[in-house]
Amino acid sequence: MRRVFLGLGIAVLAAVWLGPLPEWARHAFFAHMTMHMGVVAVAAPLIALGIVGSGFPALLNPIPASALELVVVWAWHAPALHHIARHTTAGLIAEQGTFLATGVLVWHAAFAGGGRGRAAGVIALLLTSMHMTLLGALLALTPRPLYAHAGSFSGMSPLDDQHLGGAIMLLVGGASYLTGGLALTVNLLRRTALETGEQA
Repeated sequence: MRRVFLGLGIAVLAAVWLGPLPEWARHAFFAHMTMHMGVVAVAAPLIALGIVGSGFPALLNPIPASALELVVVWAWHAPALHHIARHTTAGLIAEQGTFLATGVLVWHAAFAGGGRGRAAGVIALLLTSMHMTLLGALLALTPRPLYAHAGSFSGMSPLDDQHLGGAIMLLVGGASYLTGGLALTVNLLRRTALETGEQA
């Protein structure tokens, strides 16, 4: 199954990076956000599932990995850095590369943990879900556009474009990390019950 997950993750990256989204993202915030979510909330967990248990070491514990991703995600959504990523090839490569690296780092650390590491993985994914939800809500609900160059796609205003992008982040990003955290919680409870039963 690891190869299947890894192949699916690579296929998602190919669709995100080699399809029309990079060109659309120069003109539409929602397209840029779709790229972001495709990388961190879809491709990254699939890739992490593809490499966990294969001998690839977890480079950070789950909670520090989650904190690092928080810094990376919020930094790239600052207007100045976001503008660079939207309008320069080097900026887009740097942004998408760091999104992928930190995304895989968080998911792999969460999936690879054993013992206390499983509980830390749950906390890390739930914390990530919270900050993704917060940023998505900020973008979806703010009454003014934060990115002046957004909104020249399909006749949308900059504010409508930003609201759509925020909704995509809120729904896809928040849901993905929340689902991962809940799945790890169920797994942790099952393992705890089995261990308790064996000890009894």
